[in-house]
Amino acid sequence: MASISSVLCPIDFSVGSAHALEQAAAVARWYKARLTALHVYSPLVPIPGLPVDYVPESELDPVKQEASDFVESVLAAGTAVDVVVEVGQPVRSILGQVNGLPADLIVMGTHGLSGFERLVLGSVTEKVLRKATCPVLTVPPRAYATSQLPFVRVLCAVDFSEWSLAAVKVAGSFALQSGAALELLHVVEWPWEEPPAPTLADLPPEQAAALFEFRRYVTASAASRLESLVPVDTRTHCQMTTRISHGKPYVEILRVAAEERADLIVLGVHGRRVIDLALFGSTTNHVVRRATCPVVTLRR
Repeated sequence: MASISSVLCPIDFSVGSAHALEQAAAVARWYKARLTALHVYSPLVPIPGLPVDYVPESELDPVKQEASDFVESVLAAGTAVDVVVEVGQPVRSILGQVNGLPADLIVMGTHGLSGFERLVLGSVTEKVLRKATCPVLTVPPRAYATSQLPFVRVLCAVDFSEWSLAAVKVAGSFALQSGAALELLHVVEWPWEEPPAPTLADLPPEQAAALFEFRRYVTASAASRLESLVPVDTRTHCQMTTRISHGKPYVEILRVAAEERADLIVLGVHGRRVIDLALFGSTTNHVVRRATCPVVTLRR
């Protein structure tokens, strides 16, 4: 994704979708892209004898006006935005708009602020994350968010898969457009998590030496590969750093994001098998659910 020409932001009139719409408008301004705000209206009681998605204009007109008023109340005067109201099933309509526009980026809010709710995405958002063919930017609720606009720090997690290599290009594009610094992070998974890992001094000398050498080699190799990933234009026009961390990937990504006060996390999503799509990548799953800044996910 070298550039973005069309941004789609589904709205449901909630505070969460208002925050997402603000983010979507900012991205659209950076890229000089077309912004579409989509509200999908699902009638509670279908009219007998007519198609399930049929709604008389007398019922739909107030919804269209509410959508226009909502967008106007959120965005600054003069912001160019197309407001679209469709009748149907939300996920199907959102994905249909992605193909119809076509959209280069979907921007959606996540829901819930505390306890279990914070760990469960809105069902529509989660289904779109699984199925969307373009990158999806998920935005946490405003009361829970720690990011700012324009982005100052972009963090891209890289595991050297084809998905994460594509994510590097997306992260570089966002960094260039928003004037942000870009950090590439690779997490080396270590054999121990619980109980706490033994220190090298606790191991037999031969094992300790082998483990030390292996860790040194893996770390050096990863650092070298990270340095080679960033395109020359990104490296020239924005501040870029690389970082190696050790531990559980999602734990380290969230820890580094908090430590660096990242305004955006970019991740590639693994797999197209049924189980992969159900979880949309375990690392990505955990990061999207717990991040306090927007997260861009993409899958190939």
